[in-house]
Amino acid sequence: MNILFFLKPKSEIAYVYDYHTVRQALEIMEYHKYSSIPILNKEGQYIGSITEGDLLWELKKLDLLNLKKAEVISIMKIKRRRDYHFVNVECNMEDLIERAMEQNFVPVVDDEEHFIGIITRRDIIGYCYNRMKDSEKNDN
Repeated sequence: MNILFFLKPKSEIAYVYDYHTVRQALEIMEYHKYSSIPILNKEGQYIGSITEGDLLWELKKLDLLNLKKAEVISIMKIKRRRDYHFVNVECNMEDLIERAMEQNFVPVVDDEEHFIGIITRRDIIGYCYNRMKDSEKNDN
């Protein structure tokens, strides 16, 4: 199955660039109500992901309760617990499911590692659920 069927394109999701500040990342995440978002470089290549927890623990470590001070801290200075691993557009469904078992979303890149969108765990579970229901109907 072509995984692009599940793709939420880059134009429909939130992400940050590696030159954004902590405050910008927090505001983007708050506005879109996301707990984790992709980080891209200027060329649009996927670099990693940042979570609310990553930001929270770093702000705590820096004793930064003033958002004004967060305007000068690059998100690239934030220690990330782990990055969400991406898949290439050519990957198979099994690889996609394997990634989704560990992550809320799976970033998708093209052959030059340019970020093109994400596939959510919810969409993958929905697909698997529908396949299971179809299989049960055929067994009866």
